[in-house]
Amino acid sequence: MKIQGNSFLSIEQLQDQYLHGNKPKGSALTQEGLSFQDILSGKKSSIQENGEVRFSKHAANRLADRNIELTKDQVNRLNLGAAKASAKGINESLVLVDSLAFIVNVPNQTVITAMNQTETDENVFTNIDGAVII
Repeated sequence: MKIQGNSFLSIEQLQDQYLHGNKPKGSALTQEGLSFQDILSGKKSSIQENGEVRFSKHAANRLADRNIELTKDQVNRLNLGAAKASAKGINESLVLVDSLAFIVNVPNQTVITAMNQTETDENVFTNIDGAVII
């Protein structure tokens, strides 16, 4: 007996799985089509392999709210700053590009937030362990 439209197994299915070693048919996949084993074995990670940073939803909203448009040169310099921070072992970095400030989670290559330097309160940045000025 399988419960329709539900990802839970019935008691009979669980008994069969544990007592007889029968594994359930099919496996759960993520939205990207990866199984849990694929994720554990590192076939695809959240870090982009091309070395480019990605923007979190929060950072993308901040860029839109503050009418900040990045040029290709600024994006390249931001990527360079994140790479330099990674080479120095920094985890949470402030990367300054022109008059823009970005907080970057270096291990995940993700921009957490973005702002104009003129909008920062007293030019104080917290919860970072390094800064890169490009």
